[in-house]
Amino acid sequence: MIFDPHQSIPLSKLEPANIVGITAMHPVKHHLAHFAVLGVEEDKLVIASPEQSETSIWFGGFNPFATYNIDLDTLTGNGWIGFEFADGRKREQVRVMPEFINGLLGDVKFTVNGTYPIDTSIRVNRSEKVQAKGKIILQMLGSGLVLYHQSVGLPKVIGQVDFNKYIELRSVERMQTYQSKLVVGLRSGKAVISRVEAALTTGMGLADIRPVTYEDGSPYLDRGRLWYTMSVRGRALPHHIQGVFSMNPTVFDVKLEGVILFDRNDGLLRNEVASHIFYDRKTARWRGITTGFSAYANPDKEKKQLLAVESKHDPRFGFSVMHASPFGVVGDIEDPHILYDEKAKKWRILTCVNRDGYKAVLLESNSWNKDYRQIAGPVAHNSTGTSIQRIGDKLYCFSGSSEREIYIYTYPDLQEAGTLKMDLPPWDGASNTRVWPNVVQMPEGYPFQFVSLMMDRFNYPGMKGPNWTYGAIYLYHGFYQPKKILK
Repeated sequence: MIFDPHQSIPLSKLEPANIVGITAMHPVKHHLAHFAVLGVEEDKLVIASPEQSETSIWFGGFNPFATYNIDLDTLTGNGWIGFEFADGRKREQVRVMPEFINGLLGDVKFTVNGTYPIDTSIRVNRSEKVQAKGKIILQMLGSGLVLYHQSVGLPKVIGQVDFNKYIELRSVERMQTYQSKLVVGLRSGKAVISRVEAALTTGMGLADIRPVTYEDGSPYLDRGRLWYTMSVRGRALPHHIQGVFSMNPTVFDVKLEGVILFDRNDGLLRNEVASHIFYDRKTARWRGITTGFSAYANPDKEKKQLLAVESKHDPRFGFSVMHASPFGVVGDIEDPHILYDEKAKKWRILTCVNRDGYKAVLLESNSWNKDYRQIAGPVAHNSTGTSIQRIGDKLYCFSGSSEREIYIYTYPDLQEAGTLKMDLPPWDGASNTRVWPNVVQMPEGYPFQFVSLMMDRFNYPGMKGPNWTYGAIYLYHGFYQPKKILK
């Protein structure tokens, strides 16, 4: 799914064909002495000026984790077009503005007017000629952004930046006070625009796929659908967003249902990922464990750690916020899976800790959100996407690896039990194999016994610098063979 328009959850739109009373629906402001002329022609917004002008057009509130789109019909002459995010008085203002000249997109300017002002180029892949028509896609990622252009085929990266040292856009106050505007600057020319939109989207790839469960680890089947958390991919470690998806396990109709942010009561909403969310039937609470990857946005101030998350509100739909708290599991630790073991009367977390590479360990506590101690592991093999799964009437621990195998360990002592037998695993001879093996046992009556939704780890083309942008998603149906574990 690459910014799949059929999967987008709308936040706000500017649709020229439906504008009646633009002064109230989309207030316009002119910033220079000469005013551009605005109008709607053939269901398109037309902004024209023979002299230098700059015009902003309001289209919605602000969400630093949304995707913003401009559908361009034509740009003629020269100038710039993009997005402005600012408070009502413009004491602070952030702009992302691709320039255009003679039918081509040129530089991409990123400006911040505030405590730490900046005006800089964020253009990448400068040698590529980009036509000044098609779609401009701005993926906001909390502490950074990526700008794409799409005409035919995949969206192409044309700009990227980390901006957290200049301004903290994850601030709750800024989300409550900022507004989003289309900005068009013309030296002499015309912009014709089909549509502007802000939405929650699938991004350019999905990863970290984990089923939503009940407190005992059994899958949360609701409305005939399995529910999953997946990270909507952005660029590097602090840039991904926790998405929630659903799927009818008998077909392949994966659907984006919502996005979850996490509140640590410090004025910020954080985009943690690699979460395990469960519904605790005993307390009627949505709970879980997530990985504090957002710490990489402020590495001098914050430490990566696991966080306990909780909500009375069902966080699966739309835009949700869960309360998050540290619980003493600090360090290079990730991919947690939690369940309550009724037989042992203990909460247990299977997770990966970096000890000369990531290795699976099992933690245990009397409480779901404090006082954990290690009771098993680390295993010998590289580990990722650790999960506790029921096969038949027994629990097993699963882990992806860098060794072109998905390892299965006994529960709770983490002794090697075998490997997952798979047709067409989601990698090839050259690609990374550290996938998430979430094998879900289905109730009686389904046409198969197990379902697994996995991702690959091919990075999206065109990014500059370190990035983890994978991937495509793969559906597997499985059948139990007692001596072979699974096939």
